[in-house]
Amino acid sequence: MTGGVRMIDTAVIGAGLSGLACARALTAAGRSPIVYERSRGVGGRCATRRVQGQPVDHGAAFLHGSDEGFLAEIRGLPGVTVLDGWPRAIEGEGPPCSPKAFLPRERRLAYAEGLTAFPKYVARGLGVRLESRVEALAQGRGGVVVRTEGGATTLAASVVLAVPPPAALQLLAPLAGAGREEAAIAALLGMIGSQACLTVLAGYDPGAPRPSWDVRYPEDSTIVQMISHDSSKRAAPRFLVLVIQARPCWSRVHIEAADASWSAGIIDEAARLLGAWAGRPAWVEAHRWRFARTDRGSELSRPVAFSVRGGGQVIVTGESFAPGGGIEASWLAGSAAAARLLGEE
Repeated sequence: MTGGVRMIDTAVIGAGLSGLACARALTAAGRSPIVYERSRGVGGRCATRRVQGQPVDHGAAFLHGSDEGFLAEIRGLPGVTVLDGWPRAIEGEGPPCSPKAFLPRERRLAYAEGLTAFPKYVARGLGVRLESRVEALAQGRGGVVVRTEGGATTLAASVVLAVPPPAALQLLAPLAGAGREEAAIAALLGMIGSQACLTVLAGYDPGAPRPSWDVRYPEDSTIVQMISHDSSKRAAPRFLVLVIQARPCWSRVHIEAADASWSAGIIDEAARLLGAWAGRPAWVEAHRWRFARTDRGSELSRPVAFSVRGGGQVIVTGESFAPGGGIEASWLAGSAAAARLLGEE
């Protein structure tokens, strides 16, 4: 305790794959990090929602990578059915969300139980505090003060920001005026672009036409970027399920509109692309990803760090801090942040 405030060695803000990879590596090295996550679950875009009992991947549609360590992690997950090579049937020449995924060295897979199985497994044994939104950071004596919604404060010797750059920039604002280094990092974060993605989950009766593809990238749509035949991953699906992701530009224009408005537009476009049946789902759910992906070409090669006046260290990591973007980049950047804290690089 320091002046009535509890002292911890590391606060990791964000329980996406980057924050979880960092926390797990620190825990393995004997540290005791606390992970703060504003939502009800871990994993960020590695997300699965159960709709009427059926799992639906509504963030990333599949995992992919070329790093042997990352591939060993996602292939060796216990208790899941690994669908190696998914998506196997790909249709369309539209721009893929993750163009790197289809390079010769890349390996792809999904899980029949849903992609959220991976972050949930990584989070086991970690000190994760769900529904715990960090609203401010401040200089403290010997560390960085972490204040959560509701006013609870903790003093951390190190803080790892594993959140999208706009969120990291907001949290760093009180520290940015403390010195030239902090201001330079804040300016750097401001140059990293991100893309929104409006997503519709659409369920159809089993008698609906079964697509011949796992993933389709439309070539002539200004609205839809990708359609995932999600139910092709499930052992005995109750519904035929499509997950339809909108293009970044269209998502940005409609991001503040009511769900019913933009989801109807996406469903209408799916009907145009696939046939009238796609416009008559049995149920629809909508999800906004405000920070779905890093703009290609704006990512950095490694996490950035600075020391805070008065004590403490801040490291900023996440998908934007490793080449290529995506879940693998998140994992590698989180691991690199832990290595930096441990003095291993």
